[in-house]
Amino acid sequence: MDKLRVMFLCTGNSCRSQMAEGWARALAGDDIDIKSAGIEAHGQNKRAIQVMAEVGIDISAQESIRVNAEMLEWADLLVTLCDNAEEQCPLLSPHTIKVHLPLPDPAKMRGSEAELLDEFRESREKVRQRVEFVLEQVALDAAV
Repeated sequence: MDKLRVMFLCTGNSCRSQMAEGWARALAGDDIDIKSAGIEAHGQNKRAIQVMAEVGIDISAQESIRVNAEMLEWADLLVTLCDNAEEQCPLLSPHTIKVHLPLPDPAKMRGSEAELLDEFRESREKVRQRVEFVLEQVALDAAV
């Protein structure tokens, strides 16, 4: 049987979806194929890279990419991580299941560097919870 193909989508593919891709790779290993993308490509976010490194996950080699039709065709499961991605997502293939698990964008927060890092850490943990939820659902479906 082919591996399940999961894509995480947010607005800029620099924070939330990048963290989700990193968590999914760490938690699921080689059990599923994982990608992330954005409605736009905003580049890598140094704070997202830093807070993921704090938990031993290196996302520095991941690329910030804009979603395209080929990627949407590839995905069996699309997880949108913000309302903008949910609203702006292009049409999906009939075989693709979409799950919406929104989070605020930590890159839009303002404050001192310490406050911003705390926001990114909180986002990291919320992303982890969402990825764990997705992986639990995938495991339940596989068991049925």
